Order: sequence, then C-alpha cells, then structure tokens
Amino acid sequence: MNSRAFRRSAAAVAAFGASAIVLAGCAGSGGGDATTDPDEPVTLTLATFNDFGYTDELLAEFTAETGIEVVHNKAATSNDARANFFQKLGKSGLADVEAVEIDWFAEMMQYADLLAPAGDDVKGRWLDWKEASATDQAGNLVAYGTDIGPQGICYRADLFEAAGLPTDRAEVGALFGTWDDFFAVGEQYMEATGEPFIDSANAVLQGIMNQLEYTYEEPDGAIIATENPQVRDAYDTVVERAVPIAAYSGQWSEDWFASLAGGEFAAMLCPGWMLGVISGNAPETTGWDIADAFPGGGGNWGGSYLVVPANGANVDAAAELAAWLTSPETQLQAFANAGTFPSQIEALESPELAAATNEYFNDAPTGEILTARAEAITVAPYKGPKYFQFHDALQNAVTRVFDGLEDQETSWDTWVTEVSAF
Repeated sequence: MNSRAFRRSAAAVAAFGASAIVLAGCAGSGGGDATTDPDEPVTLTLATFNDFGYTDELLAEFTAETGIEVVHNKAATSNDARANFFQKLGKSGLADVEAVEIDWFAEMMQYADLLAPAGDDVKGRWLDWKEASATDQAGNLVAYGTDIGPQGICYRADLFEAAGLPTDRAEVGALFGTWDDFFAVGEQYMEATGEPFIDSANAVLQGIMNQLEYTYEEPDGAIIATENPQVRDAYDTVVERAVPIAAYSGQWSEDWFASLAGGEFAAMLCPGWMLGVISGNAPETTGWDIADAFPGGGGNWGGSYLVVPANGANVDAAAELAAWLTSPETQLQAFANAGTFPSQIEALESPELAAATNEYFNDAPTGEILTARAEAITVAPYKGPKYFQFHDALQNAVTRVFDGLEDQETSWDTWVTEVSAF
C-alpha cells in the first residue's frame, strides 16, 4: 500500500457507532428481497478465525437493527478455516458468511463464480488495492474487505527493563531500524536474561516475506519459488538468526497462547489484529506495549475478507451482514475491540481512529501508531493462487530446523522437493 492510496479523499465521516448505519439496500446479489419477514425469522452463520473484533455485543447490535440472529463460529487458525472452506465451497456446509485470509485469497478467487457478488452500493468504500483484489474478471466485487495488517513491534516493557533495554516507546522504536538491528537486540536480550526474545521464528519469516514484491509466483503464473534468491535469503536469515532467539517455531499452539501471559518471550511482530489476540489471551498480564517501528521500514501482515457463498440458504441476508460488518462504522468498533485496522477509507480518515488509544497496551496511541505503520508500507506483495501452499511448506522447513529434525540445507532441499509436487 502506498501513501497516495492511503490518503485518497473520501466523503465526510459518518457518526461513529453501528446505530448510524443505514442497512436498506446493503444486500448483494441473489435476486430476492433482502427485507426480513418478521414472521419468518432468519438465523445466519458467520465463520471467522483468530479475532476479527466481532464480539457478541457487536453482533447483538446487528440483530437489534435487523431482527436477524447471528451464530458466530470461530476456527482456531487460518489453516483450519482454509481447509474447511475449500472442502465445502460449491457443495454444502459453509457458513452464510465466511472469512478468507489474504494468504489464500488469490487461491479462492479462482472460484469467484461460486460467490455472491456484492451490491454496487458498497463499491468504492475500500482502499483501491483492497477492492481491486476482490474484483473478478467480469468486474464483480465478490468479497467484502475487513482489515489490513500494518505491523509494529509489541513488547513487554517490564522484561525489556529487566534486560537493561529501554522501555519508552520512542526509544524502543529506535532500536529496530533494520533486521540486523532487530536480531542484534534479540541476541543482547538473550545474553542478559537467558530467555528467548521473540515469540516465533516463523513470524519473522512472515515479516520478511511480506516486504518482498515477488516471492513464489509471478503475475503471469511463472513459479519462481525455488529460484528466487530473496526467498533463499529469507529462509537462511530466519534459520540462522531468528531460530536461536525464538521461543517457538510457529504460533497458535496451546503453549504459545500460554506464553502470552507467562513472559516466556519479550517481543512480537505485531499487526493491528494481534493486539486483540494478546489482550484476549493474557487479560491479567501487565507490561505489554507497542512501538511505532518495524525492521526494514514497513510491512503488512494479514487483512482478510468476508464472502457470501452463492448457494447459501440466506444469500440476501448474508450480504446484508457482510456489508454491515465491513462498514466504516463497524470497522471502527472492531478496531476498538481487537485492533483490526480498518480498510475502509472513511474509517481511515476518521478522528475516532486518529485519537484511538489502547488501555491494555499502556494507553498506547494505537490509532496514530498503526496509521503511521500503514503509511510506511511500500510493497504490496504479489500472492498468487499457490502462495499458501508454498509458504506453509517453507514454514514447515523452518520448523524442522527449529525442532532439530533436519539441518538447514537438508530442510531446504526437502522444501524444494515438496514445491515441485504442488
């Protein structure tokens, strides 16, 4: 994302709060009347993963406005959500509204004809690149953008202090100008404490890869995964410098969640949506903060979409829910709930976002920090249809080294063999 797109002009900001949303006309395609018959109550299913900021209280506002009940099912990980999605897409068993993660979004777009297009009335709400990615070759907008993932550095100020590192946000931010700086601080922390510095080696891999314009595929369909020197450099860097300072190879395990509260590591690469993951799983822990910094400049990790399967039983009502959940006003509420940074232009330019703070993160000005982090993003990586498979396999290669199952070169060769089979 570039700053010009980020600053694209928008209409005046609507009143903050879901009550300001006009739901009439929000439904997408489906040919039916989106108005709910009070004599025939509708219950919708919503499937997400991690934490989108869709609290029970937020969904109750939608029900109060429309009479439509929402059952929210949350998968443990994006991987779980992806497996379920592609197993059932075009068949049966999907939720009325499904969340899709950016790393497998291009893969999903190959089946855009199985999704209900959004109505013309919601077009133009999002950042240009966010909406363009969700538009099929026929010009149909087939997905509703949720958040984007500008990254900062989350850190435990108390653990930094114990290691003799600065704790002030500005001073901490100054530590992390480059990846070399980042690893050097991690090594310093480990020397002082004997404890891991960063939560996950594969989170570092994600951070580095999201700063590359091309990774595994090119727009013409060419597979460059094993020949791309930047991919090899990223792998070697993570194995040689991130693995030794990391508590875990990957995220989302039970031990990893427990460590958010237990202090087994001192820092994390932190897209906005990670704020809710941390505070939600370590609610009584003090000391977490966030710095306006990211090694190498800026990076976007994540940012998802909502889609409506075309063969769902309640397509019009589902489109109404998807439009409501991704409206500027609701995106601001989701940001307040979980740190999911808005992708709607009006929300990005709102005074509420600019003034937002997060009490859990030492009253950090998270609206200001994440806006600055979004403006620092200079590369929007191309993620082709096979990105998820290639990247997941490379993460597994890092994990094999972390676990001592294979050495650096052998694990790379295993990955190369796996890639040839995709």
